[in-house]
Amino acid sequence: MQLFIAGIMQGSRLDHLIDEQDYRRIIAEAVRDAYPEVDVIDPNELHPNGVDYDDGLAKATLLEMAGLAGQADLVVAYAPEASMGTAIEIWEGFRAGHPVVTISPMAANWVIRHLSNVVLPDLDGFRSWVAEGGLTRLLGTE
Repeated sequence: MQLFIAGIMQGSRLDHLIDEQDYRRIIAEAVRDAYPEVDVIDPNELHPNGVDYDDGLAKATLLEMAGLAGQADLVVAYAPEASMGTAIEIWEGFRAGHPVVTISPMAANWVIRHLSNVVLPDLDGFRSWVAEGGLTRLLGTE
């Protein structure tokens, strides 16, 4: 199974920095506890210096990550605030017919509400949901 970890990198920032990326490890660990053989696709690992890319490489990377999100068996998205890249990755997972789990307090947001199979408010809620068998039920692998 391939897991694509979508999530905020720059979000609504106006500077040239990225937000903390620890959530990626937390998501991967929680899923690996249920599915030890999962293949994790982490855009930050694939492109750790992406914020410094020139326009051509940045565009190619954006499109590559959207494509990978659409090919993965599962998309888990972390969106504590609005993130256009994350929204594209959610869309691609949804459009491909794959399960999308979104971790966000913005449950009323149309993209999150209508394109996610499951919406959880925070990382602790995600960890608990996975530990209690929620992911297994979603994937139908009980």
